[in-house]
Amino acid sequence: MKLGIERLLADPALRAPLAGKRVALVAHPASVTRDLTHSLDALAATGDVKLTAAFGPQHGLRGDKQDNMIESPDFIDPVHEIPVFSLYGEVRRPTGQSMSTFDTVLIDLQDVGCRIYTFITTLLYMLEAAAEHGKAVWVLDRPNPAGRPVEGTTLVAGWESFVGAGPIPMRHGLTLGELGQWFVDHFKLDVDYRVIAMEGYDPDGAGFGWPTDRIWVNPSPNAPNVNMARCYAGTVMLEGATLSEGRGTTRPLELFGAPDIEARAVIAEMQRIAPRWLAGCTLRDIWFEPTFHKHVGKLCSGVHIHAEGDAYDHQAFKPWRVQALGLKAIRSLFPEYDLWRDFPYEYAFGKLPIDVINGGPSLREWVDDAGAEPGDLDAIATPDEEAWMEERKPFLLY
Repeated sequence: MKLGIERLLADPALRAPLAGKRVALVAHPASVTRDLTHSLDALAATGDVKLTAAFGPQHGLRGDKQDNMIESPDFIDPVHEIPVFSLYGEVRRPTGQSMSTFDTVLIDLQDVGCRIYTFITTLLYMLEAAAEHGKAVWVLDRPNPAGRPVEGTTLVAGWESFVGAGPIPMRHGLTLGELGQWFVDHFKLDVDYRVIAMEGYDPDGAGFGWPTDRIWVNPSPNAPNVNMARCYAGTVMLEGATLSEGRGTTRPLELFGAPDIEARAVIAEMQRIAPRWLAGCTLRDIWFEPTFHKHVGKLCSGVHIHAEGDAYDHQAFKPWRVQALGLKAIRSLFPEYDLWRDFPYEYAFGKLPIDVINGGPSLREWVDDAGAEPGDLDAIATPDEEAWMEERKPFLLY
């Protein structure tokens, strides 16, 4: 199997349209080849690609920014002596100044297959800027480690944000290259867009989206493994809750907990409310003490979601529903629990973070409604999921 970057490096004919062009690269620490050479270094080594700029998304080109809403500065790359522009600093959208530094931009970002993961919004913003400035955009495609399954409600009009680029469900089941095609079509962008597709990639093969012979490199500091990528479409909702999502532990975004809950009781309540939603994964009660972030230095009772091992069923596992069920169980056991955080999450002012994350209030309303049952959430989400499965078909490359 070859990644988009590997095909581009191996085939001079694929690079031929870049001859005489000024080329920029959007990348992060996981932008590496099979032998773990960073794409910036690999492109420079070809000798026929004229690199004139680079861009770093959230967490930075170097991946050094640990938390959300920690901005990265612009800088000059000390090796290649080109400007590196931050797309998560003073600006989220590329400026006219930065767009003037290249003719074609290569986007080589490892995504995790979830609407809220901001690299897809960065892709959209770059496509929109390229359409405005007459630039070409190439996506060097990479696997979606969460695979093809689709889950979650579609973002509601008016709820767009940096973690909600458009009307897609939480777990979209597309690679970045495929999603770019959908963006171009949906937003009617007049842009020179192409995908350097992977070769030999089977999203339904071993690894269920992530090839088992590939080394995992964190695309962001709290994305340490494939289990996180599988769970993320659910556990990311914890960023809008007072519960810890495991930041400050070695397994962030695979677990949830707090000092004042009883994990075994929560798991039992989840099994009582909607046992069918727990298919395909294993829940394990744990103890942890975050070294930073929520509940720092406090002993927390928690639930670890294992989307791995013999019990894992890729088609049955529903991370968005599993995490919704965890929130529902806590609300059921502790009706007055202070569950929802209230701050301008990702600079979305005047809206609860949990609603920004879900692209609307329906999930929170379901959790808070004592009379709401699992079937009520299914009734909201299932039509959206089925509609997206049809809508995405023309854009599938693999």
